[in-house]
Amino acid sequence: MDVVAHGLWAAVMCRWCGRRQPIKRSTATWTMALAVAPDLVQLMPIVTAALTTPQGWSAMQAYFHALPRYEPVLPPTVELIAHHLHCVMHSALVAALVTLLSWMFLRRLWLPLLGWWMHIVMDVFTHSADFYPSPVLYPVTQQGFDGWAWNDPWQLALNYGLIAILWIVTRSETKLATRRPTDSHHN
Repeated sequence: MDVVAHGLWAAVMCRWCGRRQPIKRSTATWTMALAVAPDLVQLMPIVTAALTTPQGWSAMQAYFHALPRYEPVLPPTVELIAHHLHCVMHSALVAALVTLLSWMFLRRLWLPLLGWWMHIVMDVFTHSADFYPSPVLYPVTQQGFDGWAWNDPWQLALNYGLIAILWIVTRSETKLATRRPTDSHHN
């Protein structure tokens, strides 16, 4: 799944979950940030190379427009670092360790971590083996699962269509809830 969609899904899920129990804006913001973080962290060495090497800018543009099996050649060090950052940030084992440490420190679940978990789970199903499969068991293995290619036009349309529908539904529910008379008016 693309970075923007991860952020939008986190926003929709915060809105959906906030229907019964309000979610603080800061919690929603952190949840959305952690939902996009795995992809943004992976891009840091590529962006750094774009800003510091002569061919970096064109390599970065090619990277952003890459299709399965047509990824651009990156400097070996940049490719190695980006690959391992991808593996770390898409690993359920790493996320579990961070969640456990957070639980031990805070004595509760830090809800924004669900944005990261949502990213990992969604990527398992929306990345094909040809294009950055999610290595959910890293560092045990770098092997990923073969899901649907998120950049397929039908997959993109379905993904953004579902986001739009859920946003409209949650938005409509919020507007209806604010218009309902309170029980005290009926007594």
